[in-house]
Amino acid sequence: MKFSNFALDEQINIAIEEMGYKSATAIQQKAIPLILAKHDLMARAQTGTGKTAAFALPLLNNLLNHCGEKKDVNVLVLVPTRELAQQVNASFNNYGKYCQINSVMAYGGVSVKAQVEQLAKGADVLVATPGRLIDLLVHDHVSLKSIKALVLDEADRLLDLGFKQEIEKIFEYLPTHHQTLLFSATFDEAIFDLSKKILHEPELVSIDDKNTVATGVEQIVYTVDEEKKRELTSYLIGSKNWQQVLIFTRTKKAADELAKEMCKDGIKTLALHGDKSQGTREKALAEFKQGKCRALVATDVAARGLDIRNLQYVINFELPYIAEDYVHRIGRTARAGKSGQAISLLSPDEEWLLSAVEETLDYRLLQQWYPGYEPDLSKVLPVKKSGGKQQARKRLLSKNDGKKKRKNNSSYKRR
Repeated sequence: MKFSNFALDEQINIAIEEMGYKSATAIQQKAIPLILAKHDLMARAQTGTGKTAAFALPLLNNLLNHCGEKKDVNVLVLVPTRELAQQVNASFNNYGKYCQINSVMAYGGVSVKAQVEQLAKGADVLVATPGRLIDLLVHDHVSLKSIKALVLDEADRLLDLGFKQEIEKIFEYLPTHHQTLLFSATFDEAIFDLSKKILHEPELVSIDDKNTVATGVEQIVYTVDEEKKRELTSYLIGSKNWQQVLIFTRTKKAADELAKEMCKDGIKTLALHGDKSQGTREKALAEFKQGKCRALVATDVAARGLDIRNLQYVINFELPYIAEDYVHRIGRTARAGKSGQAISLLSPDEEWLLSAVEETLDYRLLQQWYPGYEPDLSKVLPVKKSGGKQQARKRLLSKNDGKKKRKNNSSYKRR
């Protein structure tokens, strides 16, 4: 389906045509007409399927009928991370550049002064993290009385990060009547419970199966000894002349250490995680996008918030403890219909983490040995049934199984 079929304003059509958009994705085809008709919406789609455009384009179109002399905030988008705030804000400004509609951001980790000044000038769209938004509301730096549409983007991540109370507090500042859109990569009991409180007779849109990996991603698992992971990572990047590689670790310390060691290998590498200042994070991401560094090592703070055009390679230096994060990590590649490669490095004693990922994906991932980096299986010790890893694995798999159960709710109309 072409975007011209949605009858969007010509100013928006010109902008998206300049950006090279041709055919709408599945989530865009289903969500855009419903949002244009001002329905509340509960939508599930995997990362990289174009869901930002799915809500930004119709909301911009609806806003064109509401712009007055004083630019009160008419659209509020709540996001879990600073990186996602930057991505969504850029999308609104790009799509609406001919509409004279202004989008601004508000998030923590930086001085509030500049954000207050921007809001004082007027903003049609506000993209904010919950904590910073509450600070602004408490000190009367922003009003939500004119909100016509609220978006909860990455709603499952918002709840995972413990923002439920902040979301409920924000709702106290909203007008009684407004459109609410909930977008999430996954649906579970917590999402359904939240939806009952904030959505009014919503339409339900669900694209693909839960935790489905984009078709353009080639998944490879290399079994390698823990102490050789860094060497293999640098070898793959260097020998194959990869110029832009996103690498995931589980901890901030591991990210810093890996980046430092890879620089010694002659591969300029930067680290990105929550302990870095916002300025440092933005600089690292900018250098990575501009090709000034070949590798970026990140924790899961970046799994859903990064939008790097044409990124081809993702490496899981360590598999995540939360299996669903695997899908979000590798979803940084093969975006917008492109192809990509996701490589996971698995030490022999991490089999339980791979099993959890396979449970989530509902299929097996073939393990391979990379020539010259075969694991020494004689070093692998059996895990005792009463051991900590075995118990942790059981808890993890139990948690994943619980997330797979969906609540039957006949009040939602399926599309």
